[in-house]
Amino acid sequence: MSAVKPALRGMLAGLCLLVLVAPAARADITPGEGGSEGDSDAPPPGADGGAAGQNLYAEAGGVVIDDADNGSGAGGGHGGSGSLDPVGDWSPPPCWYTPMYTPEQLKKEREHTWSLDSTGHEFDNMERAKYVTGGDEPGTYEDFNMAKSGKGYWWDGYVPDGGESAPGAMDCDDGPFWVDTGDSPPAQYENAVTPEILAGLAYDRIRVPDTEISLKPDAQNEQKVNLPTWAWLDDATFEPVSVTARVPVLDMWATTTATPVSLTLEPGTDDAELHPPSGTCPINDGSIGTPYTPGSAEETPPCGLTYLRATPDGETYPLRATINWSIEWEGSGDTGGDLPDGSFGTTTELEVDEIQSVVR
Repeated sequence: MSAVKPALRGMLAGLCLLVLVAPAARADITPGEGGSEGDSDAPPPGADGGAAGQNLYAEAGGVVIDDADNGSGAGGGHGGSGSLDPVGDWSPPPCWYTPMYTPEQLKKEREHTWSLDSTGHEFDNMERAKYVTGGDEPGTYEDFNMAKSGKGYWWDGYVPDGGESAPGAMDCDDGPFWVDTGDSPPAQYENAVTPEILAGLAYDRIRVPDTEISLKPDAQNEQKVNLPTWAWLDDATFEPVSVTARVPVLDMWATTTATPVSLTLEPGTDDAELHPPSGTCPINDGSIGTPYTPGSAEETPPCGLTYLRATPDGETYPLRATINWSIEWEGSGDTGGDLPDGSFGTTTELEVDEIQSVVR
């Protein structure tokens, strides 16, 4: 559910009251095209004064996610099953201001809440003064701006479902406020949705394939001390994946694309040599390294490692294989750029034995 605004908390402290919040995020709902579960017949926003359903924008946060080119499990078909771990301390936008209501929607929501007497007379009267009877007073409106129906939207702060505790989640608590169609939101609303914010939301939805590399000797078999282990990925195992985030009523969008660039091997012990020494193998045309061929057992692989010490009885080395992804985005208004690289890896437990030799 959308975060409760601090201003409401302060006014209602100590009272066992319901507070106006947005419903749970539904990023798969197109605002004005289907609406909430109870308003499937609502017309598109802007048609005859806007959508009639309640909370169309509150349900979706004003953002629609298109992940048809994402990894599988999130709308795509690439066999992926994991989210990227961004390099550094980057995180997706914790909140944003976006078109959330038509005049009809905001009026319906507020009047329903007032009828419940759930927020207290003092607070209800303050809201009525702002949205109903304010008229020409600065920062107030008359009849929820119904006279401008179809000519703009009420914007409000939105926090993705489950993100209420994220740092900065309470920074979008200064709404709702009105914005005419074609106008930009007032400058004080620094978190107003932009293509770059959408790019960050899309980044958070990217799913990438499992890092299932081929090993020789096979991972399920015992590795041997001082015998190179070859690592490789077949052609076309990895390819770029992308997610697009849109605000349809603003004709605003951003597509974030993750492109695999390298594989990093971490042997799980200092008693190992990496090939190449950096432990990072570049991806070329969707493949990594060179497949093992018979007779190559003692050759140095272009991608792999050599264990120098056997594992103690009953123990293993955790071999970590991580695919590194470069992230870039493009968006409406000729916007675009780079986002922090991401990574996704898996760990394989390997048992390493001494090479047994026969003495005659």
